[in-house]
Amino acid sequence: MAVKTITIDLDAYEALARRKRGGQSFSEVIKEHFTGSGTARDLLQAARRAHVSDETLAEVERRIKARSRDRARAPRL
Repeated sequence: MAVKTITIDLDAYEALARRKRGGQSFSEVIKEHFTGSGTARDLLQAARRAHVSDETLAEVERRIKARSRDRARAPRL
């Protein structure tokens, strides 16, 4: 893999470092925040890294069901 060395000021470095998650490289952070859109592979990798509790998933499901019962969202005929 080819690499390039860049120089950034301390403020830019700190901004980049704040967005960096454990195990993530600076290159990955830059690509995540500055490329157009991800691929299906990127989405799959992100899903594998995500740790979502059963309680959170249950709450998401509850809210989805509640939205479908909301009269304001029902189609008008």
